[in-house]
Amino acid sequence: MEKFGDDEVGLLLKMVAKQDRKSCSQVCKQWKRVEGLMKTYLRVLEPESLRSFLPRFPNLFMLEAEKGITDLDLEFIAKTCPNLEVLMLIEGKHKVFESSEELVLDAISDDGLCAMATGCRRLRKVYLRRRNCIGKRGVTALIKSSFNLTHLDLSCCGKITDEALEAIAASTSLQDLNLHGCSLITDTGLASLATGSSTRTLKRLDLSECDQISDFGVSLLRQLTNLEELSLSECGPKLTDTGGVAIGALSHLQYLNFSWLINISDISLLAIAQNLHNLVQFNATGCELITGVGIRAFSSHKSLEGLILVSCYNVLGDDIEQMVLQCQSLRYVWLDRRLRSWMSHEMQVNISRTCRIIWR
Repeated sequence: MEKFGDDEVGLLLKMVAKQDRKSCSQVCKQWKRVEGLMKTYLRVLEPESLRSFLPRFPNLFMLEAEKGITDLDLEFIAKTCPNLEVLMLIEGKHKVFESSEELVLDAISDDGLCAMATGCRRLRKVYLRRRNCIGKRGVTALIKSSFNLTHLDLSCCGKITDEALEAIAASTSLQDLNLHGCSLITDTGLASLATGSSTRTLKRLDLSECDQISDFGVSLLRQLTNLEELSLSECGPKLTDTGGVAIGALSHLQYLNFSWLINISDISLLAIAQNLHNLVQFNATGCELITGVGIRAFSSHKSLEGLILVSCYNVLGDDIEQMVLQCQSLRYVWLDRRLRSWMSHEMQVNISRTCRIIWR
């Protein structure tokens, strides 16, 4: 084996299952070095040891860490792994205690994100959930440096504002944007999304729990003509049928989440059923105003496969049965388990012959 060069060892390691390559790295120093050069994915479990093991893996494609990563760590990662394309930092909290009160401090800020943007210009997917010190400066640097960025997850990042959204809107490659729980975003931010370069590329948008937006901002989303997935779950009482009807203009939409929008009624459902011909799944959980009239509107829909009607108290079994029997594309229907006792066994059997009932 000592006569084998790095190329031959690399070919041998390619024949070994990925989960077994770590064992192969213990054969000798050469195998350890070559295994490190071949490694493309790394999950960091001990951030405190990052500087000792990361230099072995200069060709990493994807790096994942749940906690303990700091700005200095990100600077080191950017210098060590310039070819990184996927960065997943999905937890982002560590705790300290002061004066018997628990404080939550975030170890990553705009400084760390700017360092990543400068050193890793091939980034395509960045997941930064629960990073409360990430704001406009870091996001702007990322957008300006990462010309191939397609996925950006900023869910529950408390400092993301309309100004950060304006920077994001300038992206010419972004396809998936998650702003779940970014409660500082308003209609002004949505206006930036609707007029920026991202209107031509954005396919998936999550605005769940962005409770400062209203019908005006949601109506502007009609300009995102390529949008395929949209979540407006728990966006608050400012979103009514005016915004719901406007969503009906997004002809490419396949997945739509209206859960817990208490001011959405049958008017919105009629518009959605009539205009969204490509809709595959619709979530109406907790929409208390909808009735059988809105549900029956989907009876002749040609592509709908999943309909979620949990906590829809004004929808009756007869409405669901008629819609299911006439909507030939339907495969799943989620129903409130409390409705089960009000539906006859025969009715449940009739529905089950056409699609699967999932009780929640």
